[in-house]
Amino acid sequence: MENLTKAEEKLRKTLAQVREKTDFSPLVALVLGSGLGDFAQQLKVESEIAYAELSDFPVSTVSGHEGKFIFGYLGDVPVVCMKGRVHYYEGYSMSDVVLPIRLMGLLGAKILFLTNASGGLNESFHAGDLMMITDHVSIFVPNPLIGPNAQTLGTRFPDMTHVYDKALCEILKEAAKESDVPLQEGVYTQLTGPSYESPAEIKLLRTLGTDAVGMSTVVEAIAANHMGLKICGVSCICNMAAGMTGKPLSHQEVKEAADAASKSFTKLVSCAITKMGKRSW
Repeated sequence: MENLTKAEEKLRKTLAQVREKTDFSPLVALVLGSGLGDFAQQLKVESEIAYAELSDFPVSTVSGHEGKFIFGYLGDVPVVCMKGRVHYYEGYSMSDVVLPIRLMGLLGAKILFLTNASGGLNESFHAGDLMMITDHVSIFVPNPLIGPNAQTLGTRFPDMTHVYDKALCEILKEAAKESDVPLQEGVYTQLTGPSYESPAEIKLLRTLGTDAVGMSTVVEAIAANHMGLKICGVSCICNMAAGMTGKPLSHQEVKEAADAASKSFTKLVSCAITKMGKRSW
């Protein structure tokens, strides 16, 4: 009998529950961040599974995160869409935070397309901008690979040189040009949240080369990279970070900015996924 970690055992049990409900095999796994859930309306839906339908599965508790998997097609491309993610600050273990990512990989996804809402640190950015993630900083959150290695998923010490796949990044840039959607590029840093950053913390992050900051995404990318998935990411800059404008920050502001950017976001992601479907992965 295989010597599985607790995380692997839970993952296999969850996979079995999902397979009782659908045999859908996606190419692309898409995670929709705060305020970006309307993209799911672009899919020709085959089935849906609420997180609450899966026993012992983490459930989204944040406003703007509906909490369900949507299986369907964007044109001819099979996509599993995660409408709402779970966060470390909600009180879940890090293995639970990345459980949905690992699950989508085992369902057959070859590509993980991450999206989020973030605060901008780059002075050339503005609220409503979209930023392609070119790299990340993960030193402020627990690494999701800490503990016994899930050997069935990946190696003990995965390389992180090119987490955000070069070919996928080129597709994103092509899609932005064809869709006439301005696309910034930069480094994203994840902090734990749920409090927003202090001005001193923002000053530190800027010194480290951070262009955008948020409370998700990086740990998901690490777990997916561990599994060998190809990864890309787009961050919606929903406000300028603490100390940069003098204005207080709020989750409502984030949601409103994401809603305002949703049309451009939908155009970009739709075009990019269509292009991804034409490649052999």
